[in-house]
Amino acid sequence: MKYVDAAQVQKKMNSRLTVNNFAKSIFLFATLIGLVVLIILFYRVISQSMGWIDLQFITNKLSTMADRAGIMGAIMGTLWLMLVVAPITLFLGVGTAIYLEEYAKKGRLQRFLQMNISNLAGVPSIVFGILGLTIFVRAAGLGNIVLAGGLTMALLVLPIVVVASQEAIRSVPGYLREASYGMGATKWQTIKNIVLPASIPGILTGVILALSRAIGETAPLVVLGIPALLIPLPEGIFDKFTVLPMQIYYWTIDAALVAEYANLAAATIVVLLFILLVMNSIAVIIRNKFQRRF
Repeated sequence: MKYVDAAQVQKKMNSRLTVNNFAKSIFLFATLIGLVVLIILFYRVISQSMGWIDLQFITNKLSTMADRAGIMGAIMGTLWLMLVVAPITLFLGVGTAIYLEEYAKKGRLQRFLQMNISNLAGVPSIVFGILGLTIFVRAAGLGNIVLAGGLTMALLVLPIVVVASQEAIRSVPGYLREASYGMGATKWQTIKNIVLPASIPGILTGVILALSRAIGETAPLVVLGIPALLIPLPEGIFDKFTVLPMQIYYWTIDAALVAEYANLAAATIVVLLFILLVMNSIAVIIRNKFQRRF
């Protein structure tokens, strides 16, 4: 029997505990730095927005007068943008996920598609802006209207919806499919009546989170040349528009000339954060309320 030196074992354990405590301290320090920066930014935004957020600010249109400026145009533009993005990402994203998980044969083509979708999820958003500028604004001749912006943002968040939908579909136990096939159901009947109802909470959560990202993106819209000027309120998908992130961007730049624009930008940030918080809360509620246990 091989003799084990207890002192040597204790020494190795102490060494590992030291390394573990050091790594734990580093990770805690990094977390605290992020939290401190976030708290400082949040405090600055809240303090600068105090006294500027009211009903007039929400309902007024853009104005060159800081005390009369409002964000109704940006809110309407954001809503119209989401009306384009939501159905495209929902149908294309879920449809792609169903094909890859239920119909596509496991092989090179399926791995190739899966790899590219995963890679697209990590592509910088400005690249999608350049793609939208080339295809929708110039090649298709749409210009910087709601439809062009919506199609561009749909391309941006589509990989996120596909990946989230795939994970939701994979979470459905295989024995549910087998039971459906055993009762004589076709593949589509099984998908429609068994797989989709069971995976809807995960799919809806992914869609809502993807829309939250689309609402907060600025870079693709800057590339498309979306204005933040005194334009009429958009009334359809073929009208020019602006959105909340673009309004924040331009007011932040103009704050160098007019100090009050910094307060307007901070107030708009608070409104945008509130919208994102509501959307993320809805996603959590849907996941917790409708998630099934198998």
